[in-house]
Amino acid sequence: MVNSEEFIKRLEKIINYYDLTAAAFAEKVEVQRSSISHLLSGRNKPSLEFVLKVVTHFPEVNLYWLLNGKGSFPQVNDYNTPSTTIKKEKEALRKEVSKVIIFYTDGTFETFDKN
Repeated sequence: MVNSEEFIKRLEKIINYYDLTAAAFAEKVEVQRSSISHLLSGRNKPSLEFVLKVVTHFPEVNLYWLLNGKGSFPQVNDYNTPSTTIKKEKEALRKEVSKVIIFYTDGTFETFDKN
């Protein structure tokens, strides 16, 4: 269960970190301004859809941190984020293999050069 008061503090921290107004934040995560107002006032609890929109639009926000307050914000060096994974895959596509070395269990090896 999400602690609403603590969730509100974390949500405010995100809004302040990006130097946004509540209205600008609502626009970024594609929800109505009243939804943010109701969340920040404690009137409404966050829906799963809202939480997923936040972590989708702000990749530095760790889902576990947002929900439970455990972890860190902004998320640092998390190699499991989709944007990081895609970036690494694109970099790998640009690289060429120049040499392959195969090591065998008997201690021998073979080297295969590109040329």
